Amino acid sequence: MPMSSARIEETDIARVVLTILADQPNGRATVKTIRGELPNYIYLSSSDKAGSLTRAREELWEQQVRNLKSHDKTPGNVFAEGYVRWVRRGVWELTEAGWARVKFLA
Repeated sequence: MPMSSARIEETDIARVVLTILADQPNGRATVKTIRGELPNYIYLSSSDKAGSLTRAREELWEQQVRNLKSHDKTPGNVFAEGYVRWVRRGVWELTEAGWARVKFLA
């Protein structure tokens, strides 16, 4: 079956980020680690891997990962919903609600 070239959605990125965080010690990881691990968890199409027009040296899917923090006040976002918390620049951590959400998604 051929792989789709459709772009991955931010909700899918968020779900994978929760899983990656759950697989890390203490549910905590750097954004660099998340970006390094994400391609191991989900198929990224050539459209996802296209270069970002607004962020040099970054692919579109990487921009979507960073958008999770940038859009942290948007309803439905993993930060806004309290699943992930910002620890310090470039470090994210699952909250208790995030651990529960990961178990629900499994």
